[in-house]
Formats: sequence, structure tokens, C-alpha cells
Amino acid sequence: MWYDQPFRETRHLTALLRAIRQEAARPIRIMEVCGGQTYALSRYRIEELLPDTVQMIHGPGCPVCVTPAETVDQALAIARLPSTTLCSFGDMIRVPGSGGKSLQHLRTEGYDIRIVYSPLDALEMARENRNRQVVFFAIGFETTTPLYTLLLSQAVAERLENLSLLTSLFTLPAAIRFLTRDPECRTDALLAAGHVCSITGIEEYRQLSRQTRRPIAVTGFEPADLLYGIYRVIHLHNGGEAQVVNAYSRAVPPQGNEKARRETSRFFTPCDARWRGLGTIPGSGLKLRPAYEQYEARNRFHCTVSLPNDTTSCRAGEIMKGKISPRECPLFGRRCTPDSPMGPSMVSAEGACSAFYRYRTT
Repeated sequence: MWYDQPFRETRHLTALLRAIRQEAARPIRIMEVCGGQTYALSRYRIEELLPDTVQMIHGPGCPVCVTPAETVDQALAIARLPSTTLCSFGDMIRVPGSGGKSLQHLRTEGYDIRIVYSPLDALEMARENRNRQVVFFAIGFETTTPLYTLLLSQAVAERLENLSLLTSLFTLPAAIRFLTRDPECRTDALLAAGHVCSITGIEEYRQLSRQTRRPIAVTGFEPADLLYGIYRVIHLHNGGEAQVVNAYSRAVPPQGNEKARRETSRFFTPCDARWRGLGTIPGSGLKLRPAYEQYEARNRFHCTVSLPNDTTSCRAGEIMKGKISPRECPLFGRRCTPDSPMGPSMVSAEGACSAFYRYRTT
């Protein structure tokens, strides 16, 4: 038996759906924060099974989707430099910059752009190619950041001077707090990302729940995980309770991963960050501490670009706020498809547009 089989059994899902229907007598808007949750909701067609009173809002928890166009422009500029190898996770090479070009386009032109599965692959390249600058396009949330601290600790220990990171790192609580204050983003409850909380723990989300006066359920990504989280926040909302429920306790200890957080604090410090489609959110990013700034590719290559004007008509920001659904974007399924994406939300498998296109247009 696969470990996840009980979380997909029909009898469990039927019971949870019955409980949700009994609780959801009045309208409620629930934001799932994580792109992995968005993908799972679409893949298992869970939204279609929910009562009409329950509306899911697809939040900003897809790092590919929220990395701003100017950061992609910086990656493009760095990739064009001589004797430079730029490494990236697969999805990011397909994200268009402000001029419409992506790293994939540069790759076809012969620039040295590598798709890797781990930041440590870049470390090995830097060791083996001391005459080349190796840059890792480091995107992500709290879950991915500890991988970059491992890369940095090795680079510092080995005094590798040809390795750097182009960072695009975000933290979710500040973004959630920002969105709950936005009158355009009307949410009643939240589903927090289980893998993020496995690092951060849940205390910060307890504070967030009190501050925003919204119930929060920490969930996994199996159908029963998501349905149970939805049921719990509806029940709490009906009772006027703003608290956190750990609905993924098999993977999320209350204290999270303290060692990973210590290593993150060793190398990184909070900063304001621009989110694609949302703008600048105070305290929602991470940047390298002054002692390690030489490992920031922007500093090493003096790479600055102007803020681009958004002329693509991509409406991903409105989708993340729950103002429209992907299908209401005029580009969706026409000029913007997974094979020819106009915006990052159609590039990443965890983007709302990509998930909606793949699982909900048939």
C-alpha cells in the first residue's frame, strides 16, 4: 500500500464532502496559499465537488509566478555575459522577461544555460570550471531557502569565488498579511502550505490568524488533506474563531525545522520584495546579509535593470486576489497556453492558469 492511499480513498472523501456541505450553509471565500495546493485542487477536481457557497481563491504561493519580470531580465543579462554559466530549475527558463524573451530563447541561441534539479549541481559545476562564473537562479519560499544555505556554506568553506546566486526569495506570512488588508482581496479563511510550515513551524501562523482575524488550516496536498483543511476552516469561521489548525501533523511538527531556520538566518535577512502581479510587499523577501553580499550575482556583475512597464495584459495578479478566474483572462487558452505562455502563471505547473488549463478545460 502506498502511504498516500488512505488520503485518496472514496469513503473518506465522501464523508469529508458530506461534512463540508453540512457546514457551508453561508458563503465563504478560502484562499489556498500554496501553488502545490492549487495544482492538487485542480488535478483532483476538488473545487467542482464543493458546494456553491465555497469559493477557492488561488493565492500567491508559486515562486515562479511571483518572481518579477525585472529579475528575469537580470537573469537574461547575466546569461549573456562571457564565460558565464547560468543554472536554473526547469520552470524558470520558460518565464518571459519584460521584452518577451526567456532563458529558453537564449539557450537556443547557444548561451550556457543549464537546467538542474538541485543547487548542489551548480556547486559541482563551479568546482570543475574555475575559469567560468557559475550563477544559480535562486527562487523560492521558506521551503527552498535552506537548500541555498547549504550551497552557500560549502562555497564559503571552499572559498569558491566563481559561484554566486541571483536571488528571488520570498516569505509567505508577510504576503498573506498584505493581501488580507487589500480591499480587492476578500478572504474569510486560509489554507497554509504544509511543506512551508514544516520549516517555519506554525507559531507565526498563529500570530497571523490573530492579526487577520481569519482561521487558518495547515494542509498537505492529498485530496483528504485539502478537504479536511477546508472543513476545519469553515467550521471555525462559522463559530467566529480565528485560530490555526494543523491538519498535516504527520509532516509538520509545531516547532518546524529549527536548524533550517538558523541556517537561513545565518545567511539571509528580511527585506522588502516586489511580487509579480502584486507589487512591493514590505518585509516579504530575503536578501543576503552584508557578510555574504559578494555571493549575490547582482552585486558581482553590477546588474541593474529598469522596472518594466507591464504591457502583456497578463492578469495573474487579479487571479491571485480572487478578482477573476483564469478563464476570465482574455489571453487564457488563446494567446496564452502552456506551449506559448504569456505570463508565469501559465509556465509553472503550480500556477493557477496552468493547472486550470490542464485539468479544467476539458
